Amino acid sequence: MFSYYIIYKPFNVLSQFTGEGSKQGLGSLVSLPEDCYPVGRLDSDSEGLLLITNDKSINHKLLDPKYKHNRTYLVQVDGQITEEAVRKLAQGVTIKVNGEEYKTLPAKAVMIEEPALPPRNPPVRFRKNIPTSWIQLTLQEGKNRQVRHMTAAVGFPTLRLVRTHIENLSIGHLQPGEVLEILRPDLLSKLKLK
Repeated sequence: MFSYYIIYKPFNVLSQFTGEGSKQGLGSLVSLPEDCYPVGRLDSDSEGLLLITNDKSINHKLLDPKYKHNRTYLVQVDGQITEEAVRKLAQGVTIKVNGEEYKTLPAKAVMIEEPALPPRNPPVRFRKNIPTSWIQLTLQEGKNRQVRHMTAAVGFPTLRLVRTHIENLSIGHLQPGEVLEILRPDLLSKLKLK
């Protein structure tokens, strides 16, 4: 019997059930069936939507690069981001992946007002003389720390990164650490895997 869950992975929590060193894992937040595992990952310093299941076919369809799936992120950056920087993000930028130069695929990038997100613990540092701004970024690929590398490449380092969607599967109103079970037909429909 397959099980499907979404969780709002908090900041500073690993995308695995066991902790390592000073970092806690998902197992410190929720208790789920032992055969369930996260599909993909979010770095410990990223937050948001994580899918957990024991259905390996979902894992394959979401992680194999030949199946392109939109992943949407809300990104707080250091400084007041410019239209030019947003345009570059949308066109694709050159970043380093495993020591090699890599040109990212075209993405959807738009400036947004500060979104209504749960507070981060600990909060992003506040500096009175340096503004921050927000973008919404939708990618169809997921290289290691890609969003952070992309915003840094256009001169606006990432301060906070929250994944809100995988296709139409949304984090909704979940709070950090909360989990929600989802039915297979709903999941497949929202992920456009039917």
